[in-house]
Amino acid sequence: MNKNSSNIMALAPNTSNKRETVCIFGTGDFGRALGHKLIQSGYPVVYGSRSTQISNLIPKDAEVLGHAEAAQKAAIIIIAIQRQHYNFLTPLAEVLRGKVLVDISNNLKLNQYPESNAEYLAQLLPGSKVVKAFNTVSAWALQSGTLDASRQVRLSNGAKQMVMDIVRALGLTPLDKGSLLAAQEIENYPLQLFPMWKFPIFLSFGLGAFFFIYCLVLDVIYTYIYENNNFSFFIAITIPNRVFPVMALILFALVYLPGIFAAIIQLYRGTKYRRFPDWLDKWMLCRKQLGLIALAFASLHVVFTLVTPLRAFASWRTSKRIVSQVSFVPCSNDSYLALGILGYFLFVLLGITSLPSVSNNVNWREFRFVQSKLGYLALILCTAHTMIYGGKWFLSPSAYKWYLPDIYILSLIVPCAILVVKFVLIFPCVDKPLTRIRQGWERNPKYSEQSNHIINKSAV
Repeated sequence: MNKNSSNIMALAPNTSNKRETVCIFGTGDFGRALGHKLIQSGYPVVYGSRSTQISNLIPKDAEVLGHAEAAQKAAIIIIAIQRQHYNFLTPLAEVLRGKVLVDISNNLKLNQYPESNAEYLAQLLPGSKVVKAFNTVSAWALQSGTLDASRQVRLSNGAKQMVMDIVRALGLTPLDKGSLLAAQEIENYPLQLFPMWKFPIFLSFGLGAFFFIYCLVLDVIYTYIYENNNFSFFIAITIPNRVFPVMALILFALVYLPGIFAAIIQLYRGTKYRRFPDWLDKWMLCRKQLGLIALAFASLHVVFTLVTPLRAFASWRTSKRIVSQVSFVPCSNDSYLALGILGYFLFVLLGITSLPSVSNNVNWREFRFVQSKLGYLALILCTAHTMIYGGKWFLSPSAYKWYLPDIYILSLIVPCAILVVKFVLIFPCVDKPLTRIRQGWERNPKYSEQSNHIINKSAV
């Protein structure tokens, strides 16, 4: 069956197996969007509202009743209202007894209350079964059908099998988080601001500030003190355009450095069944973010490089100079430009394949080929691009102002070290035992069993 036919079938209600009625308390944006999606999936929907007057925004196939009357028609009731309005549910305790209440609320800030909203709801209605779900899905995503970015629905509590069936019927993926004690974590999840981006962003700001000040000292302050030349205008374009490629190359190299550490640790331990250190685990989890920030710096370098000749042309037009001689760029510069263009092309390809909408449509072997094989090729090309461009400064004594190396020399330390170690790791005498370890072979199974026993015991 092709994708088009499956999409058409998804819009048709399931009439062969009649689904149970779902009640929704609340006619706000999320309540209306969820009701519309439930009706599309074949669920009869009844709204419980203070006003039984049907609004034009309510799905036309839905029924609108008072809260008590609507609750009697369904075994599952979705509470699409905010926590501060839960008090109206207390008089309905007998009607709601034995019902499954799905709490979808979120707060305005992390840990706003001592207990989660779902736990508070369970305290108000002890005779009901409370499930936390749908709070990680937006009303816009439900309404527009763009659920790729928010396809997982986290659930907590034991009375959730019926809710899982509803989640699957909506084309979402249920993620069981255990008991209602996990509700606080689930409610905090949508409030986190780019949790995996904090380390990459702070690292980028720190390195960027360091390299900017480094270039400022060598290119502006040094020349002003010793040569009496004022190059302060470099601060706007020239210095940033030196910092951007250096940042892109170093951050790109840091994407592959944890993989090198992981391989060395596995070879040393002789097993893959022991956990990596926490710092390495966290580093490996944010490799995608590091790569995307590196791609952003590389893109800025491309834009600033294209702007630089335009700035020189504008300066020439302003001064009304006459060109008496045309000097062509040496052929060696063509090499570094070609390497830079090819490296940037592969870099963009890596960024595209890291997007969820693309990575979900390729198999693991294809994803690994692009991210690993082509990724290392892109790193080689970008490193060679920098080496050819900055090679003239490596052995020139005049490049070492205040005995400090040029910024391009510093940028090559990490990528060159990674490529050298990676070259060693692909030797058959090293690669074969590493491959066997990653396939489950252990050099010392007894030691591995003992360490796993200790880890499991400490976890209990």
